[in-house]
Amino acid sequence: DYGAFVELEPGVEGLIHVSEMTWSRRLKHPSKVVKVGDQVEAVVLGVQPKERRISLGIKQLEPDPWTTVESRYSVGSVVEGRVRKLTDFGAFVEIEEGIDGLVHVSDLSWTRRIKSPSEVLKKGQIVQAVILSIDAANRRLSLGIKQLQPDAWETFFQSHQTGDIVHGRVCRAASFGVFVELAPGVEALCHNSEIPGSAGRGREEPALPIGSEHDFKIIR
Repeated sequence: DYGAFVELEPGVEGLIHVSEMTWSRRLKHPSKVVKVGDQVEAVVLGVQPKERRISLGIKQLEPDPWTTVESRYSVGSVVEGRVRKLTDFGAFVEIEEGIDGLVHVSDLSWTRRIKSPSEVLKKGQIVQAVILSIDAANRRLSLGIKQLQPDAWETFFQSHQTGDIVHGRVCRAASFGVFVELAPGVEALCHNSEIPGSAGRGREEPALPIGSEHDFKIIR
């Protein structure tokens, strides 16, 4: 399961560990690359005569893709890849064999409160992403999916400012006021002190009905 033994000459065998077969992290078993009886070329990685061990590698016959990653990709460019692994904190996307990038859960959506990447992504799914940073020395690539779309808040503030009259829908309530959706992904707080007649209402009853639409003024 952990590799393949190669006979170099009668009585001398070397081990190609599964991690030395391909730069990709997807390989789970050596049989995907070699079979018993195959003639293979390999690079000698280490010789330990006393322990009667020789370490061999196949992937070393090809250049390490991380050594040229900065010349082939740039920050801000859009790439496409396959979701290889999902974790609690993000998703690993393979953009080419041997090159994985991490999409942190905070970079999945501008507007949705996503707790787990599995809410929006599936293993094996083909996705597009924007390269946020490249750290070839530490073999790290940061990707973002929400960056494919403009930030809803940035877009909103390009055309609105303090003092503007806006129309919105009451979407959530709290003990101190209500939250108003002004645009997809843009919510604002209207405090109880800014709502006429809210002082006389009970704590269980929102100052403005959920789902109701009103005109508001941006005060801050």
